[in-house]
Amino acid sequence: MYGHVEKLAEKIREGAASVEGVEAKLWQVPETLTEEVLRKMSAPPKSDVLTITPNELSEADGFVFGFPTRFGMMAAQFKAFLDATGGLWRTQQLAGKPAGIFYSTGSQGGGQETTALTAITQLVHHGMIFVPIGYTFGAGMFEMEKVKGGSPYGAGTYAGDGSRQPSDLELEQAFHQGKYIATITKRLKGAA
Repeated sequence: MYGHVEKLAEKIREGAASVEGVEAKLWQVPETLTEEVLRKMSAPPKSDVLTITPNELSEADGFVFGFPTRFGMMAAQFKAFLDATGGLWRTQQLAGKPAGIFYSTGSQGGGQETTALTAITQLVHHGMIFVPIGYTFGAGMFEMEKVKGGSPYGAGTYAGDGSRQPSDLELEQAFHQGKYIATITKRLKGAA
């Protein structure tokens, strides 16, 4: 809604595209809130990133799903999108595809890991392969002097009241996640 997830997503896309032979696309899910509600929330206009439909998911070899956190879980807009993937679930079109997740929260206690843990259930029901980044980001995972979102589950950022933007370290972690999952996706596709 406020651009934090999109900034991380762009870095993840860049990281994925840095892997030879990988094409990475950026999509957004449909908005569920009315224009009136968005105005009251002081939400800026939507970006020009294309809106995806559930059936377009079957065309991808792998995914990195990102969403803001609402009360320790993925935002309702993303949950509504995933709820519309029943046809893909019924035909198991996403089964075996690797998927990672990333997120944005308002505060350090805002639920980055609970968002990840509750989002994994969506992947499991589709039979997707959850690909966490673990501690592959190296020293950046152990940063204690600066505020840094993210965890072994995936990249993340803290938005605060909306004015804090993703830090360089958070953006580096996002780039790493994109490169990491693209490498794994390419390896799995080559083994098929």
